[in-house]
Amino acid sequence: MPRRRIVILVDGPEGKALPQNPRDDTGNPIRLVRGNGYERFEFYGEYVEVDGDRVPVYRWCYRTSIAE
Repeated sequence: MPRRRIVILVDGPEGKALPQNPRDDTGNPIRLVRGNGYERFEFYGEYVEVDGDRVPVYRWCYRTSIAE
């Protein structure tokens, strides 16, 4: 079973930081459901150190609406 990672999401809409989320890889974007849409985050190669671990940072890119 692959080890799950923690990632940090930053630069959310309205400038709000969002919570850390478990993640299996850093290659794919993260899409979170918030309200009636999706917030999309991309990884640009940035890492921070948290408790001695190298943690990838995903930055907010844009929001899309959920299709009905």
